Amino acid sequence: MSEAARRSIPVLVVLPPRTLLLDLAGPVEVLRIAGAVQERVAFAVRYVAPDPYTRCSIGLALSGAEPLPEAIAPGTVVLLPGASSRVLGCEADPDDAAAEARIVDWLRGAVRPGHTLVTVCEGTLMAARAGLFDGYACTTHHASCARLAALAPRARVLENRLFVQDRDRFSSAGVTAGVDLMLHLVADWAGPAAALAAARTLVVYMRRGPDDPQLSPWLEGRSHLHPVVHRAQDAIAAEPARDWSPEILGRLAGASPRNLARLFRLHAGMTVTDAVNRARIALARDLIAQTDLALEQIADRVGFGSARHMRRVWGRFHAAAPSSLSSTLAN
Repeated sequence: MSEAARRSIPVLVVLPPRTLLLDLAGPVEVLRIAGAVQERVAFAVRYVAPDPYTRCSIGLALSGAEPLPEAIAPGTVVLLPGASSRVLGCEADPDDAAAEARIVDWLRGAVRPGHTLVTVCEGTLMAARAGLFDGYACTTHHASCARLAALAPRARVLENRLFVQDRDRFSSAGVTAGVDLMLHLVADWAGPAAALAAARTLVVYMRRGPDDPQLSPWLEGRSHLHPVVHRAQDAIAAEPARDWSPEILGRLAGASPRNLARLFRLHAGMTVTDAVNRARIALARDLIAQTDLALEQIADRVGFGSARHMRRVWGRFHAAAPSSLSSTLAN
């Protein structure tokens, strides 16, 4: 197919002060690779900013951006990455607030029906300040959902989502979730093969969907500082399928079974049995996604003993059955 015959999707990337580099580079790399591996769709990427020069989150200078345009062409994808709170090795710039306000004012006037808005991480908050998520469902980094809800009381803020699609508004959680969202969009625009090629090139281990949680199940209940509980959690994560009796786990962690149970509830916010089951379900999800093993084999491998037992425990954490996940991935 000739270059002239390719459908071209214009992408306008807005660079806020202190642009979080991963929020910017991840999604745009997906577009670059997807554009190179197929001939049906091209992505015409341009960069715009309130100032021609800014620093990204790691202190690297970003220059050459075009000024914010007075109008945006119909059919344009507007990509708004987030910004870090501080720039590596740099003092705070007093002009940043004014630059952000200019972006918000511009978004409010320039983004119209017929445009597709894509926000990454705290880029959602900037768009929310412009009123662009009023009446829409949206998400952001899990640490900023409360701020988003306060900024956009008319929006429906969904927590613990990798990304959210509501009509022509797409919002994603922190950092690498922007890659997941862009892979989702590329699959729609250029076909699943292009999205898969981009995922493989970027070594994205497993593509995630909008209903997957932001936080890895392997990290749940790990935000505390208690060494005994961490030792027990490390042991469970290393061997989820092991028969973790209270005596064995307590002996390994350095606490009596009764004290370990108390410490788990206090510091991890769950029971020891809950922690074991969560680890086993997380491993089962990985095996369903990455192997062709039957559910009975997976149940045995992760320590449940039977598919029936695994389904019963699975239902405590997921609305859809394990067979449903298997069918979705196969499709």
